[in-house]
Amino acid sequence: MLDTTQSDAAPQQDEPRGCLFALSQPPLMIFLAVIGCLLLSAALHDLLWL
Repeated sequence: MLDTTQSDAAPQQDEPRGCLFALSQPPLMIFLAVIGCLLLSAALHDLLWL
């Protein structure tokens, strides 16, 4: 007969994921880097050439 009871050491499947998990995703980091570069270039353009 199979033992179908769950042990106490079984990992939880419904583990909440926080902000650090979201920031570890490569597409999000690429998007944030592009937005940051655009903001930086706009700020430098305003400061140096206008």
